[in-house]
Amino acid sequence: MSQVFFEVVAQCPQTRARAGLLHTAHGTIGTPVFMPVGTQATVKGLSERDLAGELGVEILLANTYHLFIRPGHELIRRMGGLHRFMSWPNAILTDSGGFQVFSLSGLRKITDQGVEFRSHLDGDLHVFTPQSTVDVQLALGSDILMALDECPPYPVSHAYAREAMERTVRWACEADRHHRRQMEEVLGRHALFPVVQGSVFPDLRRRCAAALVDLGSDGYAIGGLAVGEPRVLSLEMVEAAEEILPRDRPRYAMGVGMPEELAEYVSRGVDMMDCVLPSRNARNGYLFTSAGRLIIKHARYKEDGRPPDERCRCYTCTRYSRAYLRHLFLSGEILYAVLATRHNVRRYLDIMQEIRQAIMSGLFPEYLRSVRAACVDAE
Repeated sequence: MSQVFFEVVAQCPQTRARAGLLHTAHGTIGTPVFMPVGTQATVKGLSERDLAGELGVEILLANTYHLFIRPGHELIRRMGGLHRFMSWPNAILTDSGGFQVFSLSGLRKITDQGVEFRSHLDGDLHVFTPQSTVDVQLALGSDILMALDECPPYPVSHAYAREAMERTVRWACEADRHHRRQMEEVLGRHALFPVVQGSVFPDLRRRCAAALVDLGSDGYAIGGLAVGEPRVLSLEMVEAAEEILPRDRPRYAMGVGMPEELAEYVSRGVDMMDCVLPSRNARNGYLFTSAGRLIIKHARYKEDGRPPDERCRCYTCTRYSRAYLRHLFLSGEILYAVLATRHNVRRYLDIMQEIRQAIMSGLFPEYLRSVRAACVDAE
């Protein structure tokens, strides 16, 4: 029996939005939740004290492919697992590494048994199978694991998407069997989520979801989103999967989204999301604020003494001006990336807290309308 379980505590009657509690061996997480991405076992520029302390992050994502390549999952196992290795007290979700492997294009080969690929660092040949990716993630010690899936590019034919979807289902079944055997030895501390695929074809999404539901998993991920398809199609694919997925299990939309998109995904029944945008955009000079996106290099901020977001109470906004951040960015100072990332992650977490409170208080439809109205005004 897994130590990861989910309970719904509030449901919006007009939409699919719900608030819940996701219980893990490393704490209970209020949902809907946004998970910052710590690709290399770190959210770039932020320490454990920043994330778990000031920002209150309850769960973050680490990347299996990158940690498998460097420093290696066996080294991390010997160091006591990811939690001890990176001094992280709260929950960790790891992806299967499949998305990064499939992104290697010419450096990988797909078979029904798994994926052969060459390291982007030294060219060494490796193989990911449904079983081996479970073993790697167990060595990392994450609380929530992902089953290996095939994420097709966009656009792609229906025939190709069907083949990838069917392979994803077979791999999920193999990963599930292997995971259940392993859990008998480690007392069920870890949950395994299979991934719904099917590109932008609703019929394939429904077929995939229906097949995966039979596994009785602790939760379900929806993959193949934000790979170049229009946002409207991404939302439609979530709707297609959500129709089938069980109501009492968490749904995780992988790799989404922009700040204004978070409420849209939640309104369609999504409980968990992750995205590199807060940290990546911060490093590239884009700050997300309650008034929209702020491009810090613009000359208009050269002598602007206001904080990046006058409504934000993060460390950055309570201490530093737009003028100072602009100076740091143009000077290439490391401190800029630290302060900007701190703010952007806080902005995402604040949005999720607003959404959760709106659901709990029965005001989510009004909240959603306000978000949509703000998007129209921005256009």
